[in-house]
Amino acid sequence: MRFRKDAPPRWLRRWCPDEHVQSVAEIAPERLQARGIRALLLDLDNTITPWRSRKVPPEVAEWVKQMQAAGIQLCFVSNTRNLGRLQWLSETLGIPYARGPMKPRRAMLRRALEMLNVAPEHAAIVGDQLFTDIWGGNRLGIYTIWVHPMHPREFIGTKLSRQVEKWLLKRLQPYRIEDGG
Repeated sequence: MRFRKDAPPRWLRRWCPDEHVQSVAEIAPERLQARGIRALLLDLDNTITPWRSRKVPPEVAEWVKQMQAAGIQLCFVSNTRNLGRLQWLSETLGIPYARGPMKPRRAMLRRALEMLNVAPEHAAIVGDQLFTDIWGGNRLGIYTIWVHPMHPREFIGTKLSRQVEKWLLKRLQPYRIEDGG
């Protein structure tokens, strides 16, 4: 489902994604290419793997291969503090990663765009949190895809922010477009 991002009140727009999907596996490379998107900045925890896990679900691993085969560049932009796990997943999946101040700050996202040599208008960010992934992407004018968290286990701070996310999502409901495109 998509959202009309220009319609919500200004204070709410910063957390409004362009699109919402249940899983990254729903994101088709052809749809991205039709939008001029050549690169995806990927959150890690509860987007690509369950929180703190090295296990990549088979459908996600297949999706990564599909994106790479289609020429969509990928880069991890994770707030994880576990650099060893990030490096291991980077090597295992063949996806580089950018580090820097945590999202929603823009430095890590800018670094990823520079690494991939892609302008913000040709990139999208995919993540499970409105307050980090979506807000960070919106701050740079990157197309934002909010994915449903893949697992209920997560950082305690994230559990708390989910309560505020629910409140915000109720306010974003009138701006949904359910045409699947």
